[in-house]
Amino acid sequence: MTDQKKEIAELLAEKVEALEVEEIENMIEIPPEGSMGDYAFPCFRLAKSMRRAPNQIAQELAEQLRGDGRFSDVRNVNAYVNFFLNREHLTSDVVSEVLKKGKRYGGSDLGKGQKIIVEFSSPNIAKPFHIGHIRTTVIGNSIYKIFDFLGYDTVRINHLGDYGTQFGKMIVAYRRWGKEEDVRREPIKTLLSYYVKFHEEAEKDPSLEDEARATFTRLENGEKEEHDLWQWFRDESLKEFKYVYDLLGIEFDSYAGESFYSDKMDRIVDIMKEKGILKESDGAQIVDLEEYGMPPALIRKKDGSTLYITRDIAAAVYRKEHYNFDRNIYVVASQQNLHFQQWFKIIELMGYDWADQCVHVPFGMVSLEDGTLSTRKGKVVFLLDVLNNAVEKTRQIMREKNGEDADIDEISKKVGIGAVIFQELSNNRIKDYVFSWDKVLNFEGETGPYVQYTHARAASVLRNAGKSAERVMSGEGTFDMSCVTGDTAYELIKLIYRFPEVVREAADKYEPSVVTRHIIDIAQYFNRFYHDEHILVEDEAEKQAKLAVVYAAKQTIANGLALLGIEAPEKM
Repeated sequence: MTDQKKEIAELLAEKVEALEVEEIENMIEIPPEGSMGDYAFPCFRLAKSMRRAPNQIAQELAEQLRGDGRFSDVRNVNAYVNFFLNREHLTSDVVSEVLKKGKRYGGSDLGKGQKIIVEFSSPNIAKPFHIGHIRTTVIGNSIYKIFDFLGYDTVRINHLGDYGTQFGKMIVAYRRWGKEEDVRREPIKTLLSYYVKFHEEAEKDPSLEDEARATFTRLENGEKEEHDLWQWFRDESLKEFKYVYDLLGIEFDSYAGESFYSDKMDRIVDIMKEKGILKESDGAQIVDLEEYGMPPALIRKKDGSTLYITRDIAAAVYRKEHYNFDRNIYVVASQQNLHFQQWFKIIELMGYDWADQCVHVPFGMVSLEDGTLSTRKGKVVFLLDVLNNAVEKTRQIMREKNGEDADIDEISKKVGIGAVIFQELSNNRIKDYVFSWDKVLNFEGETGPYVQYTHARAASVLRNAGKSAERVMSGEGTFDMSCVTGDTAYELIKLIYRFPEVVREAADKYEPSVVTRHIIDIAQYFNRFYHDEHILVEDEAEKQAKLAVVYAAKQTIANGLALLGIEAPEKM
């Protein structure tokens, strides 16, 4: 497919000696309104070298380029050269590219030969998978899909929170108040109740905290009784986590959590000592980061136990040695900004020249309408409940509209879960938000169900077109694109054309919402096209041209939804 922006830059470079093609390409803008053209080149920078007023330069360039068959018009608007692309040529180019690439439209081999690790989700074992976990889970999964789509060799890691003092607390609570049959019957909610009770009792009896720390130290030292309980809690938790992941359609290449690195930390501490960055402080071991504007990082406690930061450093070193990554991405809440700044700096101080290949992708926090989430107080909204309620709400809506359709269960699952994911990915990831049942179950407006319904509507048009659509999708159709050069169709084609660029932008910014917003725009313009144009007309050539646009829109929406981790139903 022709890179229109680059082609314009190359044309201008032949006329403007003062600037290179790449400089010109970076200067080219998209006008704020379609009536002003498709691209605009500002001439202000040329005034000095060409010794003329910018608007005069724009006028001369427009006159020189007018008449080129690739443009329907070239005009100067004040100090800008505005380019109006040939609609028929662009539409034909875009449709042909989508037909040729299909599910790969928008993808590329940009990342060929480069290894990327994406760490996301990473829930704590023996705690519920609550609504607060959904952001890292779906943002991380989408980032993985985007990089994979661009040809990177991408590895998904679920760095489970399966180690640390909280397991000392859980074991103490289970021994004091727990029952095996309760855990086996309903593991996560039962273990959560023990965790909540521990903190309630610890407020009355602070010695419980010391008991928990001592229990975790025994776990670190490999004591059988503590290890067996920990393993049981981990296994039961993973069963529930995997059920949620299956609902979301998410998979991982590795579940190596914090415990995996328990035997790899002594080496890390030894390297810090060799580099002279580890210091004693009141019996503990720290790295002093004051000169870098950060508080000291605690590496090992007085009792010899390690911390989260120690395990993160060990994990990064292992991943570099094991995977030889080009980028190591961590999709973790913005609350952990300082934590990542500290250990990225420590990696650098340890002498690793790949420290800058580690990237923290932060996101905003989720709170409830009546306050913040807290597993310690048992104040959570279970993610499984959110997903199940969304599916049931969808089933009710579909039953009211369509009755008992044979595919109602399957479609309700796709649409209900898609609605939850889409809402999470529709806003900039860094924004905090308040979880609301009303909002997550609202399917009106710019929502996942709206985009999925648009895809299903396009699929319906193609089904109704029968053999005409089959010829289009097989590549045997004829496309007289002069039939579809109206404003609505052209705006839709321009959005489809921009999709590959949008995918690259989403990767550059680690921002799935760039894709989300773009496919909303495509859905809106498709629906305008659907209402403005009579598609299944008598004239076969015109019909096939319009069906080709329908197919291009449908395929692009499906590809965009796939990058978000959402299915595109053929009917709703």
